[in-house]
Amino acid sequence: MTQPLSPASADALLFDLGRVVLDIDFSKVMTIWAGHAGCAPADVMARFVVDNHFRRHETGVIDDAAFFQNLRGSLGIAISDAQFLEGWNAIFTGEMPGIAPLLARAAARMPLYAFSNTNPPHVAHFSKTYPAVLGHFRELFLSSTIGFRKPDAAAYDHVVQAIGVPAQRIVFFDDSADNIAGARARGLIGVHVTSTDDVAKALADLGI
Repeated sequence: MTQPLSPASADALLFDLGRVVLDIDFSKVMTIWAGHAGCAPADVMARFVVDNHFRRHETGVIDDAAFFQNLRGSLGIAISDAQFLEGWNAIFTGEMPGIAPLLARAAARMPLYAFSNTNPPHVAHFSKTYPAVLGHFRELFLSSTIGFRKPDAAAYDHVVQAIGVPAQRIVFFDDSADNIAGARARGLIGVHVTSTDDVAKALADLGI
């Protein structure tokens, strides 16, 4: 069950970044990697998996070089770290349509935070490329910095404690149903985002 929202139901808003604030297109990553490797993007995509190396990179356990070296083996492509990085950062395609004014309006009413499963090269890239829209957040909770990933319970508990607001007073926006389920299990109010319209509706329900 989704907890109903009302103007008095929240003290803080927590946003995922990918496909909530920043638009992403993973096919662009595959196209660049395949171009450097001289193969078809579909062949690379078919071999890509979210494995333990991926998760360890997102929690800061292994560095970029180790992550890219693992990809060389799992994807079967012999490209350089620089070429991997070029494709890796091409995932970001801009801000989600209409999100910036919604965040600006919400930030005038209550504190906003971001919580993203991400990695150091992506952090470096989006911090430099999208400073204006990211500037609406008081703090960014990034898996590679805090050492926890969604949807693990410890990740939500860490963020709730850092924000300093009871979990049941935090509205969390994410495009992943698994991440929303994980958040609700830890007491947060979860809003599953399929488009910016879902954010707009939730904010309207909150009186924002």
